[in-house]
Amino acid sequence: MSSFGHVEALARRRALLCSRAVPRLDRLLARTLGLSRKQSTRLCRAGRVVAEDGAALRDPAHPLPPSRLPITVRVDARPVTLRARYHLLQHKPRGVVTALRDRRHRTAFDLLAQAREEVPLLRDLRAVGRLDLDTSGLLLWTTEGPLLHRITHPRYAVPRVYHVALARPWSPLPPDLTLEDGSRPRVQALAPLERAAAHPALHVPDEAAALATITLTSGMFHEVRRVFAALDSHVLGLCRVAYGSVTLPRELAPGEHRELDLHAEFANLHPASDESSSSSASKSSSSSSSSSSSSSSSSSSSSSSSSSSSSSSSSSSSSSSSSSATPPPAQDVTPA
Repeated sequence: MSSFGHVEALARRRALLCSRAVPRLDRLLARTLGLSRKQSTRLCRAGRVVAEDGAALRDPAHPLPPSRLPITVRVDARPVTLRARYHLLQHKPRGVVTALRDRRHRTAFDLLAQAREEVPLLRDLRAVGRLDLDTSGLLLWTTEGPLLHRITHPRYAVPRVYHVALARPWSPLPPDLTLEDGSRPRVQALAPLERAAAHPALHVPDEAAALATITLTSGMFHEVRRVFAALDSHVLGLCRVAYGSVTLPRELAPGEHRELDLHAEFANLHPASDESSSSSASKSSSSSSSSSSSSSSSSSSSSSSSSSSSSSSSSSSSSSSSSSATPPPAQDVTPA
């Protein structure tokens, strides 16, 4: 192919991509009303789709630029809001799984489907990450695949905050914690949690002996549970209360949802640098240490004071190596 022909082919391809980027009336109708493209085309050609000014929209390919959306039209005199995208946050209760369908359990999607009249583009919604059967809390949904991929990708290190009910206090978190499968969780913060500050969505069994809040920037399978198991504790109740800047409203009932704009929430999201990740981990480790020491028993504090006096009497070189070997307290982990 000549260079001129190659340029022409590129121009045609660019024009095709641009035309696909601008939503068409028939496609938006099909997505919003759950129709096939053929059915939405027939609605338009029959004059049954009318603009707000009363003009019939007979051209199925009528372009509706994203800047004009959402827009309300009338289909058989019924108002219908057309959108190119939709995002929401949901309070996922315990006892349902994060899935579109499941043979054994109710799903978080089933709860949205019950309110289908309030949920635009229902068939296109996909969950941002997962919460398991026994985990409650914040679950985000979006119709945009690229956005979903971006805010869940480890490269962006979006912090996830969890409130946790534990069977017993946890051990200090070592700086190089490695789980049984060889993975290394990125814990940004770990601290004791007062009962009054715990989110109402957190299930706290009677046998719970400690509460914690943990922030993770990784999102591995059952990560929070596995981290606390590695710290000699056991998770009895788990609730995600924040994902990035999005927090779970305390007044939102289990199973309920609200619309939000994820583009606005993650407008300043950038890839995390290795330096900032390690820096945040060390901050979390030191904050975790102080929390752990403040919550220790009096016998443990007396032993730590004797060890600190012995370390002060040692040489400066052994003192520096001993401080680097001191394990920092536990940090935050993501459950999925």
